Amino acid sequence: MSAPEAVSELLFRPALELAALVRSGEVRSRELVEAVLERIAAVDDRVGAFAILDAERALAAADAIGPDDGRPFAGVPLAMKDLFTPVAGLQLTNGSSLFENFVPGHDASVTRRFKAAGFVIVGSTKSPEFGILPVTEPRRFGPARNPWDLGRTPGGSSGGSGAAVAAGMVPVGHASDGGGSIRIPAACTGLVGLKPSRGRISHAPHIGDSMLTTDGVLTRTVADTAAVLDVLAGYETGDATWATPPAEPFAAAAARDPRALRVAVTSEPPLETPIDPACAATARDAGELLASLGHDVEEAAPPWRRPDKLRRFTTLWAGLIGSSVGFGARVAGREPTLEDIEPLSMELYRKAQSVDTVKYLAAVTELQSFAREIIAFFDRYDVVVTPALAQRPLPLGTLNPCSDDPWDDFRRSGLFTPFTAVINVTGQPAIVLPLFEDDDGLPLGVQLVGRPEDEATLLALGAQLEAARPWAQRRPAL
Repeated sequence: MSAPEAVSELLFRPALELAALVRSGEVRSRELVEAVLERIAAVDDRVGAFAILDAERALAAADAIGPDDGRPFAGVPLAMKDLFTPVAGLQLTNGSSLFENFVPGHDASVTRRFKAAGFVIVGSTKSPEFGILPVTEPRRFGPARNPWDLGRTPGGSSGGSGAAVAAGMVPVGHASDGGGSIRIPAACTGLVGLKPSRGRISHAPHIGDSMLTTDGVLTRTVADTAAVLDVLAGYETGDATWATPPAEPFAAAAARDPRALRVAVTSEPPLETPIDPACAATARDAGELLASLGHDVEEAAPPWRRPDKLRRFTTLWAGLIGSSVGFGARVAGREPTLEDIEPLSMELYRKAQSVDTVKYLAAVTELQSFAREIIAFFDRYDVVVTPALAQRPLPLGTLNPCSDDPWDDFRRSGLFTPFTAVINVTGQPAIVLPLFEDDDGLPLGVQLVGRPEDEATLLALGAQLEAARPWAQRRPAL
């Protein structure tokens, strides 16, 4: 397994296949971890996906796993995202120098569930500072690059994980999504990215719930995504809210075709912004493919074109980032300076401090009311199909959190990704699938949005589309 060709072939296989190889004794977990480390050494100096490697502990964990281990992903390597998801004993920087000395002493519940399923954590991948932007170019670590075009972004904020999986460094990358941060990298790097329903995956032991954020993964196949969701989903003691448990495992739902569905297709974004014709075509072409598979498809747009809602979302987002910076200040034992955090982070921190509780709670209430209007649209439709992005993956440096006008970069970031954040506000599940590619070979993703708590339909439909238009064998020419 040490020859470069064998390493590449092995790590491009789905995680479920790798787990089966470990169970059969055909491959040892240590061989997989060694293959990961070899692949990282071969390509990551160009891609820049990883922030921190944890090679010694990964090899030790792999050595403890044998073919008689019955866990679903026993021996399969995994990269964690370096953003607010502790791994005991592994530095957690959140992409910021403010956390340069922070090493958690405990696992997040998501981390614990990954380990309990048998995954072997090999290190952490880059995110933008505090997960703010939809590109991954933190000042602390430098940019993560898109394996399909090293001059472009792999997206953000889970861009490091997207780059690592797309480049064949790991079969699964941990990700999280507060405004599109699972779905954007999936679209940029040609992967499957599911944002689960609000409350499906616990935030334990840190907070009871979150209006915007959730964890998830980036994978090559819908089957992998469904099986990992079965691992991560579920109530943890003390959760303030939680999603209704599914009637059957998500993997079972993904293993069969869905019933005939009512599908709305739209390229009209929630924000007033032009859409690249190649991106707009993804929704239209996906609609035609769905119609050919027997679904009832029509053009219709949810009532989401509300310019004032961006201001409300920014208030909420600033509070989220401000609290993160505030936590970093407590960890560091001092107020942050521009040597500790990037200018955009500082601007959001200051904005959060300037918003009183009345205005903050008013923004939450108005966004919840807005969410009800969007969700009511799904009384008529099972699924809404949109482009994943408004533009193709941006050239590196297009968005700069250290520019002279960071608010302008923040504003322009929404024009790149107008279809994603609204689904964080509504709390619905949404999945990005790499159904298409542009003339130059860059992936083109499409987003499918489901009814609240209905990941099962999205996974079944995603698997049906994957069978009709396979993508897992595509790979960048690194």
